[in-house]
Amino acid sequence: MKYNKLGRTGLDVSRLCLGCMTFGDPKSGAHPWTIGEEEARPIFRQAVENGMTFFDTSNSYSAGTSEVIVGKLVKEFTRRQEVVIATKAFFPPEGGISPASAGKNIAGLSRKAVLSAVDESLKRLGTDYIDLYQLHRWDYDTPIEETMEVMHDLVKSGKVRYIGASSMYAWQFAKAQEIARKNGWTTFVSMQNYVNLLYREEEREMIPLCKDQGVGLMTWSPLARGKLARPVGTETQRSNTDEINKKLFSNTIEADNRVIRSVSQVADERGVPMAQIALAWVLRKPEVSSPIVGVSRPDQLNDAIAALDIELSDEEIRILEEHYVPHSVMGHS
Repeated sequence: MKYNKLGRTGLDVSRLCLGCMTFGDPKSGAHPWTIGEEEARPIFRQAVENGMTFFDTSNSYSAGTSEVIVGKLVKEFTRRQEVVIATKAFFPPEGGISPASAGKNIAGLSRKAVLSAVDESLKRLGTDYIDLYQLHRWDYDTPIEETMEVMHDLVKSGKVRYIGASSMYAWQFAKAQEIARKNGWTTFVSMQNYVNLLYREEEREMIPLCKDQGVGLMTWSPLARGKLARPVGTETQRSNTDEINKKLFSNTIEADNRVIRSVSQVADERGVPMAQIALAWVLRKPEVSSPIVGVSRPDQLNDAIAALDIELSDEEIRILEEHYVPHSVMGHS
């Protein structure tokens, strides 16, 4: 495993972050394709044995059962001081798709909601602090001043070490950072945004902003929720049941298929799985501290680790990127 700093912080993170959205009770929340504790255990152990120290989850993944599993497996296979646990708040903890689908004050980023959410996450994770606490999305119903102040308070209280954000518009991220600086509050050290060969819109504003400000990128879905890891037309349980998957890719099928075929071409020429090529493209971006890889099988984790040693040529990059077309903004809600 390779390691680097998260943005301009002194925090060491593994070059790959294990995405734990895959872990959770399939009967809880909105993700029937997740795997439970017993299936997750060997994968988590494999990750630790290969040097992974960075784990990302959320209070809303499988109604909080993802956090429970992560907390148990961290205790079982590693030392708390050595690992970086990242989790998030915003969506309803029972796994709804928006704060409006929850009861009053249960979701969103008000002071009341955040303080409740962090305490509940700490209990589920079985720890007394969270290394990286992230805003899962932008809350249009709460003043950002209120949210940034409570995030600062969490850092000063010791419950949280660093704060980050996830998919939002660049102007929103910049506004939150400026409000924090103006008031002497803690600023974001990371941005978890949606970046892969099928969705490159973040290259326009968010990635340059983060590069300029020294904010580390933890890109989610570097394999486009698995679409870049298999030939066109291949279906899986997740692709058939994942509503977010359908939302992200339904309007650009033909263009996306051309990109997927390019990944297949480069992978075939190298004699490696497609996943390794798609992930190597993301890893090539210097702004990316740690792509988040979600796996449900040992071979998927092996592919992710192998991608660390792939150096794509300029010609391969040209082939991979030449068929991309602009997409509508996705992932911000």
